[in-house]
Amino acid sequence: MKKKDLKDWKSKTILEINNEIIGERKKLGSLRLELISGKVKNIKSIRTTRRSIAQLLTLKQALEISSKNQ
Repeated sequence: MKKKDLKDWKSKTILEINNEIIGERKKLGSLRLELISGKVKNIKSIRTTRRSIAQLLTLKQALEISSKNQ
């Protein structure tokens, strides 16, 4: 996920972030299956997908903490 995309996600709601996390996890599952079958040409895409999931989870947690403090 690019920094520009991450800035866009900071203005989204927790529900929208959850939906994006679910989509990224499905994408990661399909990439892993394709890796096993030998169809993946770009192995780095698995790493970037995992990284974007982690970034979204971190953003979600920060939003949850900030909403509790208000």
